[in-house]
Amino acid sequence: MPDPKCTFRARVTPSPDFDAERALRLAERTIAIEIQALQGLAARQGAGFAQAVRAMLECRGRVVVMGMGKSGHVGRKIAATLASTGTPAFFVHPAEASHGDLGMLAAGDVVLAISNSGESDELAAILPAIRRLGVTLVAMTGRADSTLARHAHSVLSSAVDQEACPLNLAPTASTTAQMALGDALAVALLDARGFREEDFARSHPGGSLGRRLLMHVRDLMRSGDAVPRVAPDASLDALLREMTGKGLGFTAVVDGEQRPLGIFTDGDLRRLIETGTELRGLTAAAVMHRGPKTVREGELAVDAAGVMEQHRVTSVLVLDDAGRLVGALNSNDLMRAKVI
Repeated sequence: MPDPKCTFRARVTPSPDFDAERALRLAERTIAIEIQALQGLAARQGAGFAQAVRAMLECRGRVVVMGMGKSGHVGRKIAATLASTGTPAFFVHPAEASHGDLGMLAAGDVVLAISNSGESDELAAILPAIRRLGVTLVAMTGRADSTLARHAHSVLSSAVDQEACPLNLAPTASTTAQMALGDALAVALLDARGFREEDFARSHPGGSLGRRLLMHVRDLMRSGDAVPRVAPDASLDALLREMTGKGLGFTAVVDGEQRPLGIFTDGDLRRLIETGTELRGLTAAAVMHRGPKTVREGELAVDAAGVMEQHRVTSVLVLDDAGRLVGALNSNDLMRAKVI
């Protein structure tokens, strides 16, 4: 019995007739054809595009995207892009729709059906049922005279002059056009909805943008007894015990109403020792650094990171709206939360 590993290596070994220059020429040709297809696509959009955007903008339900084969793969991506940019959407496979998944549709939905030929048997089979449901049908097709286009309330032209495939058979330029047209829909819709960075972050809470735009200082700060603080008349010994016990490398100095008067850091301690200052009898008020860097607890964590970077510090004090000390935040807290 032949070794399967050897068989696999034989399958991936380039043919001795492989022409690297020809491969590069085909790559250039493919890209050029797809660029041309996209340029032509923009010129083909008109009233149908605007109608489709309005229908999706006014949709009381969901945008349901359908497509077979490669159009289906594109459709899944379009549905995901719409959903992440403020237009609730999901994908339904046309073949499964005729076997029960059509129940996912409801009056008030908008169906975006994608087919380059517009004659997909699986889509054609459910078009009458879609119309009976009172669902708005938007067709994305390369043929304005197709069955799909005739059933649709509005038509998006995804027509291309030729496929990039040398045989003019494999969906290549046509699927690129579909993908770009789906992106154009999503962009037009998010603009019409006034969709902002904050809205995008809410649908991407696990991503870096979500962390940057959704994480607030109060979500990350040390609070309560974890915040090192002493009164201005505290001895230097008491100050150092507080700083060492809380492990943040500093101690805030606060008045009787918990408003910060200053801060003392381990760097300040080193500088005191280097100058040969007599430490006995010193109070917190005598050694503190006035004007500590502060942020409000309701600010974004990324803004706190900006304060640290601007002033070249590794920690900030956190205040409430009344200016009282309620927390502390350092660069390690921000790094653990992947804000920086």
